[in-house]
Amino acid sequence: MLHREEHMLEHIDHVNLVVQDLAVMVEFYCQVLDMQETKRVVIKGQWLDHVAGLESVEANVVYLSLPAGPRIELIEYVWPSGVRPEGLDKTNTMGLRHIAFRVSDIDATVEVLETKGVRLLSKITAVPSTQVAFKMGQRKRLVYFLDPEQNLLELCEYRPDR
Repeated sequence: MLHREEHMLEHIDHVNLVVQDLAVMVEFYCQVLDMQETKRVVIKGQWLDHVAGLESVEANVVYLSLPAGPRIELIEYVWPSGVRPEGLDKTNTMGLRHIAFRVSDIDATVEVLETKGVRLLSKITAVPSTQVAFKMGQRKRLVYFLDPEQNLLELCEYRPDR
């Protein structure tokens, strides 16, 4: 039983991203975004069928990590094959929209990503503090970009408001 001072949820453990081409996506997240592959497994069996609500499920999974924050699981379904909905590259598509990566220097990070062929969806933009409140005296700057399978990603930086 939870006590009054305890939270039911502790933290975000992981983000699961279903992919079409695991090799391409692992290369992007590791070589371009500098994440670390920590484990690679094939998952299958009754436990997975039960949890996924599908039959005879088999999938290849790669676990990725950063120095801080939740891990990312890239999962490629062998059976049944994954289904891709339309409009995932649009910011107003309903559902989980993007993964945001916090960086200490967004300008330098963008420069590195552009040399690696990443195309930004806009220029780096400052969020008006009158519309979105952050920690007192903090200013947020952000930019969106896409991974090779058109999943929306964000870089964000928090700096003292000057």
